[in-house]
Amino acid sequence: MYDAVADDYCYPGTTVLKNKLDLRSAEELAAFEAEVSDARADEELPAGNLDYEHFKSIHRHLFQDVYDWAGEPRTVRISKGGSMFCFPENIEAEATKLFTGLRRNGFLRGLDLKDFAERSAHFLAVLNAIHAFREGNGRTQLSFFLLLADQAGYALTLQELDPGAFLAAMVASFDGDEAPLAAIIKQLIDSESAG
Repeated sequence: MYDAVADDYCYPGTTVLKNKLDLRSAEELAAFEAEVSDARADEELPAGNLDYEHFKSIHRHLFQDVYDWAGEPRTVRISKGGSMFCFPENIEAEATKLFTGLRRNGFLRGLDLKDFAERSAHFLAVLNAIHAFREGNGRTQLSFFLLLADQAGYALTLQELDPGAFLAAMVASFDGDEAPLAAIIKQLIDSESAG
């Protein structure tokens, strides 16, 4: 659960996000959101240029059935576990800088497995710290990363993904240690695509 300041995204007096079905139970909303976003993730993701607009379109695609603000950057300050994410007034500039750097670095194409894992871990760490959306950042980041890896010539085997270990690695990367995240990325790369 996120901590938010003056959160107009939630129903008054609750931490339940306003949603298209008007679900007022956090458990019901979480179940609906997971079911619908998983179904949307199984569909073809929106085409794009692996830029910030493309990233936002993926969020819109995944969460269009749940939230009116799907695909729109958040407007409130949020934190999790005492860690503050990028202030909303800085999201656009920081995301633009991150995605411009990704483009300048050739979308991480042509890198060996070790370099790809390390550089993509850094990209994901910064993207997570920006945390552009009020909800659904992790799923959007992972969907975008699948496209990025594919464009770089690496196939990921998400069946091997341990969600708890991945979350712990993302938290470690937020604190500046990207090695666990890079290690997980290396483990997820299909051995045939690595070489």
